[in-house]
Amino acid sequence: MRLIIVGSLQDQLSTASKIAINNGAQVIHAPDTEIALKLIRSKGADLLMVDVKLDIAGLISQLESERISTPVVACGVGDDSDEAVAAIRAGAKEFIPLPPDPELIAAVLTAISKDEHEFIYRDRIMMQVVSLADQIAPSEASIMITGESGTGKEVMARYVHRKSRRANKPFVSVNCAAIPENLLESELFGHEKGSFTGAVARRIGKFEEADGGTLFLDEISEMDVRLQAKLLRAIQEREIDRVGGSGPVKINIRVLATSNRDLKEEIKQGRFREDLHFRLNVVNLNIPPLRERPEDIRVLCKHFAKKYAEFNAIPEKEISDDAMQVLINHSWPGNVRELENTLHRAVLLTSGAKIGKNDILLPDGKPHVDIQSGEDTGSAPEGTGPLSKNSMVGKTVSDVERDLIIDTLKHCLGNRTHAANILGISIRTLRNKLNIYMSEGVNVPSPGDGQVNSL
Repeated sequence: MRLIIVGSLQDQLSTASKIAINNGAQVIHAPDTEIALKLIRSKGADLLMVDVKLDIAGLISQLESERISTPVVACGVGDDSDEAVAAIRAGAKEFIPLPPDPELIAAVLTAISKDEHEFIYRDRIMMQVVSLADQIAPSEASIMITGESGTGKEVMARYVHRKSRRANKPFVSVNCAAIPENLLESELFGHEKGSFTGAVARRIGKFEEADGGTLFLDEISEMDVRLQAKLLRAIQEREIDRVGGSGPVKINIRVLATSNRDLKEEIKQGRFREDLHFRLNVVNLNIPPLRERPEDIRVLCKHFAKKYAEFNAIPEKEISDDAMQVLINHSWPGNVRELENTLHRAVLLTSGAKIGKNDILLPDGKPHVDIQSGEDTGSAPEGTGPLSKNSMVGKTVSDVERDLIIDTLKHCLGNRTHAANILGISIRTLRNKLNIYMSEGVNVPSPGDGQVNSL
């Protein structure tokens, strides 16, 4: 969990920060709400813990205007009752009195984490995977979680951690694909002051942050093969060497890793170490693609429809039978992530009380084809449906992708992080595409206002 603590309250919030870190949170401090907003726009966060004397109402209002759904918790000393009531009325989820109570902060963090990483499944094939996860979770075995992109591998990893004997210790996540190769070693193992240009202070790496708990290595197949050797040693010897360090540092962690690539083929091509694969793949949890889990599609559709109606402050919309049939019959190459984005769009596009099949706009802009019968189940008469205003006919795939990205960015008022989440792509991928569009003279919404400016 990523937590931003806003304000000072002398050293009281520093104490709260230490408690949060001990419960597995990654904590960033911001002196005021303005800097907190800049941080959440650039880095994102799962929770804001804010000094009750700051302008919480203004902060929440700004978050809502930018459609950022990060919850806010107010903090204050015991005699701040009036401010506490005002903060709750403004939309704060909780009020935490200071000095901080470790159990209360742990409970709040657990509740938020549960909300953010809710594990929803109903299909029999998924129940078998969860049953295996329940069996192995209490062990110390390393686990490789495999499956197509978007199937919910991190959700499964967090589930295993919650069911393990390390549940009260940190869960530290590292996306190996999102961190530049030259920084990943320092990110994992830490570094000493002066060990390289820019190392102005000692930094504790993710291995040490996760000490006693679980280290989650997402997309480990993207890690450079030279760094894999150092990772293997760390797992085998249970010790790491900081970059520029003078001696080994003992660690006690459990490693969970994911890959959406065929690691056997990666090993054959020399891009992944076989001995590291053996060390990580003590148990394999393979998450089936969503197209093989029809009952999960049904329950997830209802969950996302409710979630995004609440998120956008609009009435909840029922999913019609013909729309549900379209959703169940789609192949979902992007899996749960694609399904979530599709339901978010459907909630916004629907003008009536029900989501119909013509409100289901798939990312590729293609007609809804029943994968069993091959029939077009979603085409609308000319001049009707969500595509009538801006027909896809005659456009290239790149044109459609560009229009979808720009429209989503407008919807998010220029917020890159939130737009990337809706689109189901990394913030780095989004920024790269926007840089290409701007170099081609395309107008791109600016952060904060969502207006399109010429660049």
